[in-house]
Amino acid sequence: MATLALVRHGESTWNAKGVWTGWQDPPLSIRGIEESRKAGKKLKDIKFDLAFTSDLLRAQQTLKQIGYVLKEQILAVVSPALKERNYGTYTGKNKWSILKELGEEGFKKLRRGWDVPVPNGETLKDVYNRTVPYYEKEILPKLKEGKNVLVSAHGNSLRALVKYLDGLTDTEVENLEIPTGEVIVYKVGTDGNVVSKELRRA
Repeated sequence: MATLALVRHGESTWNAKGVWTGWQDPPLSIRGIEESRKAGKKLKDIKFDLAFTSDLLRAQQTLKQIGYVLKEQILAVVSPALKERNYGTYTGKNKWSILKELGEEGFKKLRRGWDVPVPNGETLKDVYNRTVPYYEKEILPKLKEGKNVLVSAHGNSLRALVKYLDGLTDTEVENLEIPTGEVIVYKVGTDGNVVSKELRRA
């Protein structure tokens, strides 16, 4: 039995401004550093063998803060496959101005929909199609070996992974929210199947 912990990065300076960040690379805010350390405290009972993170600073900084709390330097593999959704022409725009432009229903579909394109950007389906094959090729074999794995990533790359792990439908995933600093812990059997899931919010 292995443990898979998914952590969404702490609040970034752009998150704090309500700006869609995507592939841009702002650092964590002060609050984001605190959220990352709180995530670390929720993981103190787990001894991690290795970690996976994206090539974006906020995910790497979150991982570093977790390691600081756990008093460990966790071996980390960095991959662009785990990075946030590319928001295309909406990158850098304030989400409230996008809401005003699209209306509530259009905004929700664009932000949380499964296959709703962003001009010059990605859909959640696109994110799934790069994140899940990476999980199956690089992360799952480690879990099958009984290794405990930490993934520090982003709202949409983690939504894609949770869709896969939980077997959510395209419609169900539209209602899935993963806040900054969220910690989700799975127990995974040697066959690679999920045995249990725990949201650590306390």
